[in-house]
Amino acid sequence: MTQEYDEVSLINLARTDPEAFGVLYERYVERIYNYIYFRVGNTNDAEDLTSKVFFKALKSIGGYKHMGLPFSAWLYRIAHNLVANYHRDGLRTREISIENLTLPDTSKYPTPELRMQQIQENDFLLGIINDLSPQKRELLLLKFVENLTNQEISFIFGKTEGAIKSLYHRTLLELRDRVKELENPRI
Repeated sequence: MTQEYDEVSLINLARTDPEAFGVLYERYVERIYNYIYFRVGNTNDAEDLTSKVFFKALKSIGGYKHMGLPFSAWLYRIAHNLVANYHRDGLRTREISIENLTLPDTSKYPTPELRMQQIQENDFLLGIINDLSPQKRELLLLKFVENLTNQEISFIFGKTEGAIKSLYHRTLLELRDRVKELENPRI
């Protein structure tokens, strides 16, 4: 497929042209896989669920309605539902801990002291984030790792944009209060 198409044209073409759907797959497979992997915690299940997302998308693309959101929001919604079902089944309940994420290359820090300080700050923040509810952790993942908008997140969660803004606000307040509490413990 040598011609470049805007997303809506590509989606419309993908309804009848498997090659066009392949372009959409290539565009989004890595992002969807990463999202799922951070929710389920193992490669095999993440690969399996990612393939199910794209199979469902391919099966349902005829009924897809463009509502002004990127196609990826629809894919994340499918992924969100599959991951929820995966956890609901109770067969596999392990989520990957944010603490196990690989930290960025810190070799650029000029001194070991600065490097240690950065590591301690990251550990402190990751510990606080891990204490949040799964929904709030997922919100932070979608907002700051996947860089999605509130509108896209609201579609994924099946909530209004106002509800997402409220959840985001409550999450930030909870993080702020938790940081204050841990920095200034009561004696």
